[in-house]
Amino acid sequence: MKLIKIIGVAAGLMLSAGAMAQQVPTTAEATNPSARPIPEHDVLFKKTVWRKIDLREKQNKPMFSENREITKIIINAVKSGELTAYKTDSVNTPLTREEFIENMTPKEKGSGLSDAEIAAGFGEQEEEEEADAWGAALGEEAVQETGPVSNEYFPKQLYLLELKENVVFDKKRSRMYHDIHTISIKVPATLNPLGFEQNVGSFKMSDLVKVFRNNPELAIWYNAQNDAQHKNLADAFDLWLFSSYITKISNPGDRGLADIYGGGKKGLLAAQEAMEALIEYEYSLWSY
Repeated sequence: MKLIKIIGVAAGLMLSAGAMAQQVPTTAEATNPSARPIPEHDVLFKKTVWRKIDLREKQNKPMFSENREITKIIINAVKSGELTAYKTDSVNTPLTREEFIENMTPKEKGSGLSDAEIAAGFGEQEEEEEADAWGAALGEEAVQETGPVSNEYFPKQLYLLELKENVVFDKKRSRMYHDIHTISIKVPATLNPLGFEQNVGSFKMSDLVKVFRNNPELAIWYNAQNDAQHKNLADAFDLWLFSSYITKISNPGDRGLADIYGGGKKGLLAAQEAMEALIEYEYSLWSY
């Protein structure tokens, strides 16, 4: 009888320990930037895909409505401390508020001074003389009252987003999922004085969903056909209510489609073919 009781107690402890192990998330799950993570043991197929979202496109206008621009919501959340920005879409290195604002400030081209002249402080001397000239013209009190002038990009100017996702086939639910991991705000190359796209900041999708849910009046996907059916931006990403094009698919050389096939029309055709290949793969899974 005692032996049976001991065995029963041991079995109960093993079951409770198993239940606790299932409840405690693993380190990978805890750090997963996805809003809806899929367990690794359910993944049959996975490809990491990068997409660009041009908010000026007609299909993307609902995310970029007046005074409710998605970029404005994200920028304000970072400045208020509600949202953490990261240096890259690897989301390993967080940015401070000051670093984020610096990334939003246009970088000027070189002034033509040599390295030796810059080291000698010629550029600083010119800036001080210019500041003194403005102070003399406006008066010191006026300069102190106005404070430093900000020349950050306006949210409306930052119309380019980059989305990083895992295209995953879940063998348990037998369907393909677009598991969005991060969204990055980019300074378009045409706007950047340096002539290339610049990353302002990258954000975990799980963090963005919380911001969108906490700001339902602002974070909306604007329904132009029915004001009673505006959607939250979190739902808009779940329902894929936006237009995008593929710029890179994970590969050994970590090269973008434009680097492999060329830019312009060739790059767009390559993006279309890459999207069709993913769709064809999903269909072929049901072929016998």
